[in-house]
Amino acid sequence: MTQRPLPADTKVDLTNCDREPIHILGNVQGYGCLISTSADLMVNHVSSNCETLLGFDPEAAIGRRMPDLLPEQTVHDLRTKLQISASGSGVARLFGYDVLKTGTLFDISIHISGSSFVFEFEPKAEPRGRDDLSMVQPLIARVRRGETILEAAREAARGLKALSGFDRVMVYRFADDGSGEVIAETCSTGMEPYLGLRYPASDIPQQARALYLRSPLRLIADVNAPVAPILPAESASGEPLDLSLAVTRAVSLIHLEYLRNMGVAASMSVSIIKDGALWGLFACHHRSAHYIDYERRTAIELFAQFFSYELSGLIEARAHADEIAARELHDRLMVRLSSGGDLVDSFDTIAEELGQIVRSDGVAVYSGGKIRMRGATPTGEEFRGLARFLNTAPTGTVYATNNILARYPAAETFGDRAAGLLAVPISRTPRDYIIFFRKEIARSVRWAGNPEKPVEVGPNGIRLTPRKSFDAWNEVVRGTSEPWSDRERRAAEALRVSLIEIVLKLADEANLERQTAAEKQEVLIAELNHRVRNILNLIQGLVSQSKDGASDVASYTSVLDGRIQALARAHDQLTSTDWSACSLRDLIRLEADAYAGTPTGRVEITGDAPLLVPEAFSTLTLVVHELVTNSAKYGALSEPTGQVLIDLRIEEDGTLAIGWTERGGPPVQAPKRRGFGTTIIERTIPFELKGKIETRFKVSGFEADILVPARFVSAADEDTETDTAPAQADDAPVAQLSGNVLVLEDNMVIGLDASDILADAGAEDVRLAASAEEALRLLEEVEVTFAVLDVNLGGHTSLPVAEHLRSKGVPFVLATGYGDVASVLESYPEAPVVKKPFTAESLMREAARAMERD
Repeated sequence: MTQRPLPADTKVDLTNCDREPIHILGNVQGYGCLISTSADLMVNHVSSNCETLLGFDPEAAIGRRMPDLLPEQTVHDLRTKLQISASGSGVARLFGYDVLKTGTLFDISIHISGSSFVFEFEPKAEPRGRDDLSMVQPLIARVRRGETILEAAREAARGLKALSGFDRVMVYRFADDGSGEVIAETCSTGMEPYLGLRYPASDIPQQARALYLRSPLRLIADVNAPVAPILPAESASGEPLDLSLAVTRAVSLIHLEYLRNMGVAASMSVSIIKDGALWGLFACHHRSAHYIDYERRTAIELFAQFFSYELSGLIEARAHADEIAARELHDRLMVRLSSGGDLVDSFDTIAEELGQIVRSDGVAVYSGGKIRMRGATPTGEEFRGLARFLNTAPTGTVYATNNILARYPAAETFGDRAAGLLAVPISRTPRDYIIFFRKEIARSVRWAGNPEKPVEVGPNGIRLTPRKSFDAWNEVVRGTSEPWSDRERRAAEALRVSLIEIVLKLADEANLERQTAAEKQEVLIAELNHRVRNILNLIQGLVSQSKDGASDVASYTSVLDGRIQALARAHDQLTSTDWSACSLRDLIRLEADAYAGTPTGRVEITGDAPLLVPEAFSTLTLVVHELVTNSAKYGALSEPTGQVLIDLRIEEDGTLAIGWTERGGPPVQAPKRRGFGTTIIERTIPFELKGKIETRFKVSGFEADILVPARFVSAADEDTETDTAPAQADDAPVAQLSGNVLVLEDNMVIGLDASDILADAGAEDVRLAASAEEALRLLEEVEVTFAVLDVNLGGHTSLPVAEHLRSKGVPFVLATGYGDVASVLESYPEAPVVKKPFTAESLMREAARAMERD
C-alpha cells in the first residue's frame, strides 16, 4: 500500500495520524472474512479471503444474492439475527454456527453500516463446550473487593489476564490533557514493566478515541500477518465501506509499526467508558501471535462493561462521601459563623476546617477588599494583583491551575511560595474569594519515549513511523504544583455553594440588624426628644414650684438643689444596676422624690418588696416615670393635699400585681390627645413584657392596675432595699480656699457655676480651662492651690492634668457625670469624686477631703 511522500517542509508529529481514515482502510485481518450486502441481500463487498474460509470466488460473488453463496438455512438464520441489529442494539452475535453445513463452526458478527448489512465470519478455533460468560462474574467479584480505583484496577488487570491469556494487561487512564498513564499492570515473568509510564495524547489519535467509544474491543491477532483487501475498494457511488463496527477490521500500518517497535506481536484494546466518555483502556500485549475467538472476546467485552459499572460506583461512592463531608463542613461553618462577623474576621476559626477539605500549603480569604492569609501565600500587594486576574475568570465557577505562571506572568514574584491555586468564588459583585495555594513541586514524569519528538518521517509518506524506543524518558517538571484532583475540585465547588449561602445569610442578618438598629434609633430619638422636653419641663416646674414655702433665696436654692440631686440619683439607678435585679420600691421612691419632692406620706408604698430583672426594670422605669410625671403635672401630686397609694403584690404564680391609686388631686378627665407618654404607659408593658395594664380616669383620681409576668420578678429580702432618701449633709468640714484655683470643665455653664462656688469659698482668682492642653499651659503660668477637674472632656480626659497636679502635691477633686465611677477612674490618681449635678455643699465637702488628704 504505497503513499505519496511527505513534503519536506511538513511539521512532523503524530497528530498527522489524526488525518488517517482508520475506519475505511479497506482491509480485514486474516482470522476472519466479510460479506456486505444491500437490504435485499445483494452482495456489494466481500473480503478477498472468502474463498479460503467460505469456499466461493470473491470476484464472482459481487453482484449476486447471498442465498446463491450460502445454504438456505444459514441465510434464514442470519436474516433472523439481522433483525436484532436492525432493532438498534448495534451488533448481533452467533457463536459456534455451522455456516456451510459441513460441520465447520464459525463465530459470526452482524451489524448495519450505512445502507449495507455486514456479516463477518471467524472459524471457531476451539471446541464447543466452554462457558466463557460464566467466568465473568467471579472475576468481577474480585474487582469489587477493591476500595479504591487503583485497587480495583489492579484486580481487573489480573482478571483480564486470566480471561484473555495475554502476556501483559495494563489499565490505562486518560488525563484531562489527553495524555495517558498506566495505573495498573500485570505481566509475565521477564517483561519490562510499564507501570507509571506516561504516553502523550498524540499516541492515540482523535479518530481512534472516537472508534473506542463506538466499538469497545479491538483485537490484533498478529501484527505480521497479511491482511485481506475489501473487494471492490469503493461502491458504485464511489464510497469505501465503513468498517467502524467491524470486528475483523485491519489497523493502520503506523500502529503496526508502533507495536513492532515495542516488541509486541499481538494486542487487544478494550474501552473503559464512564458516563458516555472514554475514561481509559485495557491495553493487552503478547510477545507472539495470539488469537482469541469471538465468543471469548464477547465475555471480555462484558467484563469491561462490568468493570466500568464498578468504577462508576467507586467514583460515585467517593463523590457521595465528599458530599456528606461538604454538608458536615457546611453545618460546622454555619454554627461557627452564626454568632456574626464576616469571613475575614472569622478566618482563624474556619481555616482549620478548610484544611480538612482541600489540602494546601497556604490559604487566603479576600472579602470586601480585606485580606487574611495563612501559610505559603503571596504578599498582600501581590495578592491584590492576583485578585484582579481572577476577576477575569468566568463567574460562579471554581478556578484551578497547577501552574499560575503559565496563566499569570506576574506570579513570577511569588513563585517560590505559590505555584498552583484553587480559587473558590464566594460572591459575584464584588468578587470575593477563598484561595488555596500549593508550592512548587519538582516532579519527574516518566514518559514512554521523549514526548517532544515522538516520531520521525519514515518510508510511509504522510503516514509517519512512530518512535522506535520505549525506554522510559524522564522529564523534570518545574514551576508547577501538585495537580488539583477531581475530588478536590468537587469539594471546592461544594465549599463555594456553602460559603455563598453563609455569606448571603450573614448579609441578610447584617441587613436585618441594620434595619432593627435603624428602627430602634428612631424610637430612641423620639424617646430622647420626649424625655428632653420632659426634663426641661421638669426643671421649669422645679424652679417655679420650689418657691412655695421659701422664705429667702438660700432656702429656695437648698430646696431646688435637693430636688435636682434626687433626679440625678434616679438617673444613676438606671445606668448603674450591673445588670442585677433592682428594687421596684427604690425606683418609685427615687422618681417620686425627683418629680414631686413631697413630704413623707404623699406617696405610700404597701405590700411586697419585689426585685425586677434588668429588662423589666428598664421597662417599668419608663412607666413609673410617666405615671409620676403625669401625677405631678396633672394628678394628685400637683395638689398639696394629693396622695398616691401604690400596692405591690407577688401572686402565688409569681406574677407581680401593681395597684396605682391617686386621691386628693384635681378632678381627672381622660386625655383628649394620646401623647407619647400615654403610649408608654398603656403599651410598653403589653408589648415588651407580654403583661397587662388597665387605666381608669375617675373623677376622684387616676387609677391603674399592672400585671408583670413572673419570669421578670423575684422577691427581695428585707435587707435588700436601699435608703433612697435625699442625701443629707454629713459632719465633714467645709473647705476654705485661698490663692489661685483651677476649674477644668468643657461645659461653660457648669464651669461658671463651679467658679462662683469656689469664689464664694475664698478663692482669690479662679482660672477656667476647657481642655487638658489649656489647663497645662495655665499651670505653667501660675501656681494654684486647688483644682476641680471634669473627667470627660469630649473626646479626651483630664488624666494628664491630674497626674501633673499629683506630682506637684496640689489637691484636686474629680467631677463626673458617670454612674459607675470606679470603672471610669481606675487609671486616675486617687482623689475625692463629686458627682454631677453637684451643689456648693457637695463640692466643698469633697474639696475639704482633698485638702485634708494632701
